[in-house]
Amino acid sequence: MPGGRLTQQDRQQIALGLADGLAYAEIARRLDRPTSTITREVMRNGGPTGYRADLAHRATERRAHRRRQAVPRSGAEAAPQAYGRDSEAVREYEEMFTTLMMAQGLPKMMSRVLTCLYTTDEGSLTASELVQRLQVSPASISKAVAFLESQGLISRERDERRRERYFVDDDVWYQSMLASARGSAQLADAARQGVGVLGPGTPAAIRLENIARFVDFVTESITRAAEQAREVLHTKPRTPSDDAAEPGADRG
Repeated sequence: MPGGRLTQQDRQQIALGLADGLAYAEIARRLDRPTSTITREVMRNGGPTGYRADLAHRATERRAHRRRQAVPRSGAEAAPQAYGRDSEAVREYEEMFTTLMMAQGLPKMMSRVLTCLYTTDEGSLTASELVQRLQVSPASISKAVAFLESQGLISRERDERRRERYFVDDDVWYQSMLASARGSAQLADAARQGVGVLGPGTPAAIRLENIARFVDFVTESITRAAEQAREVLHTKPRTPSDDAAEPGADRG
């Protein structure tokens, strides 16, 4: 990372940039840092409206101190990453991804579990594996996976050892989008019910009707886009061998 870790002066420049309404990419350019570094720094320390340079610096020092004091329970070094990955880079990426999902409204533990599943090559883990990786209680994992499953973000099934495994797959965002669309449709229905209660033509009723119309339009657009994206992304590209296998492909 250019320039090493962020300094207190860097954080003051970030705070000034946010106050001036600069995009993360522009702040990163001025500090000669990756945009992901600025994004992670801001989102883990209060977000764009709550970021404070002095508080962020102290929080970072506390986190660094805890990491230095932490000792693996086994007393051994952490297992090496697959494919020669840089362990520290992976950890920082997972932290950044978790923070971004929290900024989208997902609770912290649910975000940590989802990030863990996304960054696992197999795309699946058992409850005990999640407990070990995240160093939290089984109850925390149980609560998190129940919520994620209710939102259509993960699925579960039992493996050959009768253990429950939690999965993320290529269909997870499609299902999540549909679940979000259903929730939005309920909002539109509720707004229209208010029209009858408040009296058609009244200012409040007109406001609710406009909300319902807006939500209907956005919901239909999201559903249509999700269907199209699923069809495109799940269609395997044609290969030369596919073309050769078509009837008449070997005719002169």
